[in-house]
Amino acid sequence: MHIHFLGTAAFEGIPSLFCECHTCAQAREQGGRNIRSRTSVLIDEELKVDFPPDTFYHSLQYGITMNAIKDLLITHSHSDHLYAEDMVIRAKGYAQYGDLPIHVYAHDLPIRLSTHALIGETHAFRFHRVLPFEPVQTQTATIVPLLAAHDPNETCLLYLIEKNGKTVLYGNDSGWFPEPTWQYLANVKLDAAILECTVGRSPHRTSHMNIEAALETKAWLAEHNVLQPGAPVIVTHFSHNAGLLHEELMEIFQPHGIQVAYDGLIVTI
Repeated sequence: MHIHFLGTAAFEGIPSLFCECHTCAQAREQGGRNIRSRTSVLIDEELKVDFPPDTFYHSLQYGITMNAIKDLLITHSHSDHLYAEDMVIRAKGYAQYGDLPIHVYAHDLPIRLSTHALIGETHAFRFHRVLPFEPVQTQTATIVPLLAAHDPNETCLLYLIEKNGKTVLYGNDSGWFPEPTWQYLANVKLDAAILECTVGRSPHRTSHMNIEAALETKAWLAEHNVLQPGAPVIVTHFSHNAGLLHEELMEIFQPHGIQVAYDGLIVTI
């Protein structure tokens, strides 16, 4: 399984459009892995998690054939994870392609926003409502949606993705996981875990994870024998407001055996 990190920033991106903070200024000056677009991953070129507003940029930057994507998993409705208006670009009259559908898996609100954006359009998306802890066989993988602790106004999801004998936890956006999610994970064996660290050293950990929560999550997964031997743990989804550049994040996480994702990183498991 090849996991391609297309973007690794939170909502604002790094450097943020209008920001003049020290972190954004340094990111503009240093470039490289400090430049972060909105978060998404692509697995084996055919399964994508989330549809941010930077999807067009990602397709150009990494030479992605978008119509090769068979399954699209949406974690929640926030615009850095679902920019539904860009789905219209795949409607007839805007794009020319075959009739192969892209199947979209999500909870109620992301589906409602997507179908609303596509009202009146002829398109080849197929929408599937998923429920927490109920496995679903997609075209490319078996997925299990898990509950996230992110936005109390909607059902936000994490995903277990089992593909070709490998199981990955896609674990953002979420603060400290809800108890039913911990209970489910206790009976899982992971070949990789992708976590978030949006808020850095902030004590906040209720809707996003901070550094301590990410470290404690890895420790919990190890303590409960959830991680397979050698399974990578990777952090992503960083906010410029955390005030941490890529090298600083590496200094924090590498001693704990955690990889820091950057735009373009490919992890093979």
